[in-house]
This record gives sequence, structure tokens and C-alpha cells, in this order.
Amino acid sequence: MREWWRDAVIYQIYPRSYQDSDGDGIGDLPGITSRLEHVASLGVDAIWLSPFFTSPDADMGYDVSDYTGVSPLYGTMEDFDAMLDRAHELGLKVIIDQVLSHSSIEHPWFEESRSSRDNPKADWYVWADPQRDGSPPNNWLSIFGGSAWEFDPRRKQYYLHNFLKEQPDLNFHNPETVDALLETMEFWLKKGVDGFRLDTVNFYVHDAQLRSNPPSDWTKFPVNPYEAQDQLYSKTQPENIAILQRLRALTDKYDARMMVGEVGEMGRQIDIMAEYTTGDDRLHMAYSFEFLSSDQTAEHFSSRISRFFAKAPEGWPCWSFSNHDVSRHVSRWTQEGEPTEPVAKQAIALLTSFPGTLGIYQGEELGQTDTEILFEELQDTANIEFWPEYKGRDGCRSPMVWSAQAEHGGFSDAKPWLPVKPEQAARAVDRQEGDEGSVLAAYREALAFRKERDELRLGEADFIDLPEPVLGLRRVWGNAHLTALFNLSAEPQALSLIGAGTPVGPGLFERDGASLDLPPRGFVFLESQGALTVTLREVEAAT
Repeated sequence: MREWWRDAVIYQIYPRSYQDSDGDGIGDLPGITSRLEHVASLGVDAIWLSPFFTSPDADMGYDVSDYTGVSPLYGTMEDFDAMLDRAHELGLKVIIDQVLSHSSIEHPWFEESRSSRDNPKADWYVWADPQRDGSPPNNWLSIFGGSAWEFDPRRKQYYLHNFLKEQPDLNFHNPETVDALLETMEFWLKKGVDGFRLDTVNFYVHDAQLRSNPPSDWTKFPVNPYEAQDQLYSKTQPENIAILQRLRALTDKYDARMMVGEVGEMGRQIDIMAEYTTGDDRLHMAYSFEFLSSDQTAEHFSSRISRFFAKAPEGWPCWSFSNHDVSRHVSRWTQEGEPTEPVAKQAIALLTSFPGTLGIYQGEELGQTDTEILFEELQDTANIEFWPEYKGRDGCRSPMVWSAQAEHGGFSDAKPWLPVKPEQAARAVDRQEGDEGSVLAAYREALAFRKERDELRLGEADFIDLPEPVLGLRRVWGNAHLTALFNLSAEPQALSLIGAGTPVGPGLFERDGASLDLPPRGFVFLESQGALTVTLREVEAAT
């Protein structure tokens, strides 16, 4: 029987920003529960919750101090259970984040580990002696700036932190550490969660020899020095496969559970996704930052998808355009002076045409754009070293807007942790409900269309050789062919067709016999019994 997750659309909820129920300006689990009917109405299959665990919040919950506890900011374990039950009543699977590569500096494990060199958990984290001159063991850098090593005067050693110094890396070379993490995951499996999103899944294992990373191939020094290195030794080690196999063995003990891993790597993301999902004893699927960039060319989309399936024909990808770590795709992809709504509507149609599992991020269904965050409004201080060249992640994390006229967009009765500004409030849910021309309606239509079409859920994918900026692909299931064509630009494009194709589903186009005109950000799905031949005509023919 086909696994549920292969056809799933997963909706990411950032708990801090979804709905505040207790008036403290921070979203919470009861707030999420109260809004699950909205999520279900989109036609998605699952929700992914970013961390809600006990945490001092140095990195907004991605620094966990209790893997089996609920942060009081978000509610109680009873609130989680109620949310889980309500989601299942609505037919929604629940996937929760697992931040296993590192913990909080306030986790009891680390507090014990740093207390001496001979305590029971002394080797649960990555510790190393200084060099003779007192400098760090090697040249590894933190993604958030500076060295990846922090000196601890109690042990007179450095500990590794690939992220903040408040996020010490756990030692996956130690089986006891892995055992303990598996126990925390099993706690949630027994509660009935349907799967895990594994944060920074390729960071688990480090080079045991602590060899320095070589320089990357750069011509202009990057804003973040981390990108000046090829992280050959600080992550993505061969031993990571054995860890994935242990995680898979755990989830396989329970029916219909899944794991999706986040691959963070420069240049090798698709290859690692393929390696980590090959066979039936590793991850169920993986996603990367390949489509979370500013590159929106046809070549970029087609080459990455084709490469994945060439590398891992039995593997499985998960594709998304936005999440809590990057600028929203409508902001990234809209050209100056271009309206945002056509970009948003095309994006969901484009995503549904791809083979694989799909992920969408809260607010995306409203065509939401980044919020302009002033320096004094910053909350994501992890990235403050790179301001203003990089303004951090707050712009995509501002609260969900439910009511355009309500104070703070209906998110909270109190001042929210990040501001709700007029540009975002104007896209509120209540402004779009019942409007057939809204982005919200476009998302519901596209997701319903994908569910209806076996070609999109089950079919093979074959990209059509077309010049930029037109992306074309065929999805074939049995004798049914569905040809999808997308104009990825703000300029009109004109196409010629050979073969009988009937437009179906969502679209923005004009058809006159064999001529097909795609306006800026236009697209079309064509149903046929055989392959259609598509060519690009002179653009002037469309004007």
C-alpha cells in the first residue's frame, strides 16, 4: 500500500506566530488548536510544528532544554494532547520538529557534561583540548558568526557549537548519546505523533579527527565567513548514515510514521538528499534549501528535480518554497514594481506540479510578503552580527493575520512579539475568504486539483526542453498525460502547441487553436491522451 506521506502536502506552523490565546503576545498550542479548521480547509494532509519544547529561547526554541517537555510559553502537555486529538479529528497528521544535533546550554545533560572530564555524561557533547597557544582545536566556523568552538574554564576545553554558543553539539560518536535521543523520540511516538521533521540532519556526526575545513571556491568574500569554507569535516560525515538507520528502525516500530530531514549544505544538497533517502532503512524523505533561494529559473527547478531522481530513483524528496528560515518566496521572486498576487498564485500551481511531497509555510496561502523589521524590533538576534547586509529571519516570522481590521491582525489582544504591519494585515484571512480571485482561493483550488489528478500525485515527471523563462513538464500516469507550462517571468510569453490538449484545473492563459499565450506569471495545465509538442514563439506574437 502506498504510504500516506508520499502524496502529502505539509503545512508548517511556527507556534510563536500562529495564534495567541492567552494575551501574552506569543502564539501557543491552544491558539493553534483553535485555527486547525482553517488549516484543514486548505486541503493539506499534515501540519509540521516548529519547536514548542522547553527552551530558554536563545534561538527561538531551536535550543532545547527538555526534549519531552512543553515550554510554558506555548502551554502544557495537556494542551499538546488536545491539539493532537483535534488535528486527528480533522484528518490532519501531526509532525513535530526534532532538534537532535545540539541542545540548549541549559539542558541538564550539558550542565553535567561541562562539570568535569570524568562525569557520566562527560563525552555526551563534543569536547576538545585547546591548541598549545590556547586557540580553538581547528578552523570550524559557526553559521551564526565566529568560531564554532567556545572555551569552558571548568573543563579547560572547548566545546563545539555549529550554531550559537548556547547550542552545544551533541556527540553522535557516543552510543549512549544516541540512545538517549532515541528515547526522547519514542516518547512522542507513543503519544501518537505521525512523524518528525529532523532539524539539520546532516550535522549529526563530526569528523572524529577534528581536521580543519578547506576553503571553498569563492571569488568574492561572502557576507558570512562560514560560506568561505567547504564544510568537509564539520558535518555530513559517512558515519551519519548509521545514525539515520537507527532513527528509521525506531520509527518502523510504529505504523505509518515518517521522518523528513532538513539538509543544510552548499553545493551538494541534492546529492545528500538522494543519499539519505536511498533504500528503505534511512530517511523517508528529505528537503534542502535548493528551492528556498532567489533562483527561479526553469533550469534551476528542472535540473534539481531531475538530478534527485537520477541519483535516487527509489528515494523521495520534499519540496517547498518558503519556511521560517528564509525570506518568503513572494518577496524573493517578485520583481520591482511587479504585483505580488500573480507570483503567489503561480507558485502554488508550480509546486503542485512537482513530483514529491510538498511543504507550504503559514501565511503563504495568503500571498504574504516579508515584514520590514526595524533594528529596534529585532528578535532574531542570532544573526545580528550580519546586520544590515543580512537582516535575519524575523521578516518571515511575523504573526499570522486573521482579521484585517482587528488590532494586531487578530493574532493577539496584546502587543505581539513581532509587529503586525499594515502591508501584512491587508492580506488577512477574512479579507480573502469568499473571494474567488484571492490567493487563498488559488491555494485551495490548486491543492484540490492535485488531489484529483493521479498524474500529479503518482505520475512520472519529464521536463520539456524549452528556453527560459518557460518551464514545462509532463506528468504521466497510465494513458493520461498532463502537461504543465509556466511563464516564470514578468513578461508575456507565446507558445505553439502540436497535439490536442484540453486546459484543466487552475490557470492564467489565453488559447487560440495551436497558439497559447501566457501573460506575466501565467500558467496552464493541459490534459491529453498523448504527448504534446510545445515550442516558444516570438514574444511579439503575444502582444
